[in-house]
Amino acid sequence: MQLTGIHHLTAVTAAVRDNYRFYTQVLGMRLVKRSVNQDDVTAYHLFYADAVGTPGTDLTFFDWAVPRERRGTRSITRTHLRARGAEALEWWARRLAAHGVAHGEIVERDGRPTLDFEDAEGQRLAFVDDGGQGNAPTPWERSPVPAEYQVRGLGPILMSVPTLHPTDVLLTRGLEMRPAREYPQPDNPHLTVHVFEMGAGGPHAELHVAVQPLLPVVQPGAGGVHHVAFRTPNDAEYAAWAERLNTLGIPNSGEVDRYYFRSLYLREPNGVLFEIATDGPGFAVDEDPRTLGEQVVLPPFLEPRRAAIVAALKPIE
Repeated sequence: MQLTGIHHLTAVTAAVRDNYRFYTQVLGMRLVKRSVNQDDVTAYHLFYADAVGTPGTDLTFFDWAVPRERRGTRSITRTHLRARGAEALEWWARRLAAHGVAHGEIVERDGRPTLDFEDAEGQRLAFVDDGGQGNAPTPWERSPVPAEYQVRGLGPILMSVPTLHPTDVLLTRGLEMRPAREYPQPDNPHLTVHVFEMGAGGPHAELHVAVQPLLPVVQPGAGGVHHVAFRTPNDAEYAAWAERLNTLGIPNSGEVDRYYFRSLYLREPNGVLFEIATDGPGFAVDEDPRTLGEQVVLPPFLEPRRAAIVAALKPIE
């Protein structure tokens, strides 16, 4: 029983219209699910992905009217998006510049060409050359980005902790991840980033942990990350993970049915929220694949409240 990679990452926006325009029009991702936070129905939950919402391609956002994140440790600090080849990164550097998006230079980090950038709220992102590894996404034919340059899915997720040992124990003994290698932190080469692998490994199945004891603790907010989810392929392994967490005495949410996938939530010892999520049933369970994301959809238990929920949501287009 192994986690197979990154399933999705959920971040926070306080500017949902700008968020929608940036991720669909600049990054060229498809809005595959327009729903609400199932625990706070006043907030959108938007899912951007490839054309069909393939697990591992989802970058999602909660729409909360909160102040900006105060950056710090005990948090996820950068989300990598996979591209293929140096030419793709060069193309993206030109596109980001043309749209006035703050970005760095293409550098080699952990042996891979990488291009850091941020959205308008300071959400820290990067394109990384995946060398063709990871699931091939389904291109979105209506994307403003040519198919060969479209986001291929989520790459390594970078998080910051003040001390490694308790997180290492949870990752290796609890979640069966493997220590793979280390590399120097970009802004402080005297400190280290530790790479942990899932499944067969590769950029789509890595968690990178930077040890940063001198940083203040994060104050969550817009432009920050809420949680990262890891993939488990089916309900049988999902149930086995629930049993494993309980057997090991790891506090967790218990089984949660999100309708589009099933979830388990837990906090690693430094406070970062993790989720284990099933690959299915997927986003087409309640929508025609041709029209994904065009209307607000709700899981069945929220349908009786549809009129009130939708009336409280602001337009995003």
